[in-house]
Amino acid sequence: MRNTTRAITAAVIVAIAPRLLLAADAPAAAAPAPPAVPALSDLLTGWGLTTSGEFAASYYHSNGYPGSFHAFDEDHDTLQLDEAGLQIGYQPKQGIGGYVDIIAGTDAQILNGAEGNSPSYVGLRQGYLQYATGPLTVIAGKFVTLAGAEVINPAQNTNFSRSMLFQLLEPLTHTGLRATYAVSDTVSVIVGVNNGWNYTDVATSGSKTGEFGATYTPNKILSFAVTGYIGKDDSNANAEVNLPGQQLSLIDLVATYNVTSALTVILNIDAKQSSGDGLAGTDASTHDTTHTDGFAAYANYAFTDSLRTSIRFEYLANHGPDDTVHPSHIVEGTATIGYSPVKNFEIRGELRYDKAQTDDAIFLRSLGSDSSETPPTFANNNFEFALQGVYKFSSP
Repeated sequence: MRNTTRAITAAVIVAIAPRLLLAADAPAAAAPAPPAVPALSDLLTGWGLTTSGEFAASYYHSNGYPGSFHAFDEDHDTLQLDEAGLQIGYQPKQGIGGYVDIIAGTDAQILNGAEGNSPSYVGLRQGYLQYATGPLTVIAGKFVTLAGAEVINPAQNTNFSRSMLFQLLEPLTHTGLRATYAVSDTVSVIVGVNNGWNYTDVATSGSKTGEFGATYTPNKILSFAVTGYIGKDDSNANAEVNLPGQQLSLIDLVATYNVTSALTVILNIDAKQSSGDGLAGTDASTHDTTHTDGFAAYANYAFTDSLRTSIRFEYLANHGPDDTVHPSHIVEGTATIGYSPVKNFEIRGELRYDKAQTDDAIFLRSLGSDSSETPPTFANNNFEFALQGVYKFSSP
């Protein structure tokens, strides 16, 4: 009996020994993986938030000082941080939302100055509450203008420099109320009321500016936008010298034609009128009227996904008692090459030439010197070369 038991035990050991050895050599069972940490973009999407931003820096050289005839490139020979911007939005299709657009750099400094604020290097470009219901969207706060083919944000333009229309004829921002109604998939109308051109607070007279606009996009090839502004501007009002301010009006048209997937042409036409500013005489009751009209034509062509060019030509005519303030006729031509070595980053090179009438020496060529009693000199033209790097991002 014992021999039989021993024999059975030995047989069992021989059968299971290889399995025990394999189990001893096998690695321990892996610990369960920790839960994945959600990406920031996933969190933002879950919260209904959108974020975007841009960083632009440049160097430009000019044979003079373009000053008030250029927007954000008004100096002579400089390296500058054009803009570092961050936009955060919560904009549901139904209900209450909001949008905040903060910028830093030279663009913020110049924008703050245009709005009558301290020229700080940090500023609020836009900040508004939004209410949407069906085809109607209403915003209240500070927002950029509807006028023009170009914008303050450098990442959304095809050229480094801004047009003369952008600088001399169009507002930058408004503070007020704007309502947009989508009549159909192709037509929208816009109405609004605000404190005026670039005002962040109530104008001196307390008067308001009306805003009217419409967009028509019949297909993916064509689009049209027309905008109108009319109201009192008190930026030059001064009781001590008997200047009452002026009545400003602007009609702006932007037409876009996508000729091919690579070629887009744009036409921007502006007609601006200012009156009642007393500039032609000493009597504030005089209703001096100045008409400033102009157009800018753009041709944007993409050679490849990473290489493109943008050509701009514009003409501006000024008629009225203050022709000495702005030239009667001036033309401008700009050629920009953009190269994107990686996604979301572009290097831009640009040449620009501005030319006024022969007898309109409006561009400051040299500053002069008080110590040597050398007066500043002026010329009727200005040439500029620029390099700019632009990085942009968005999520989701």
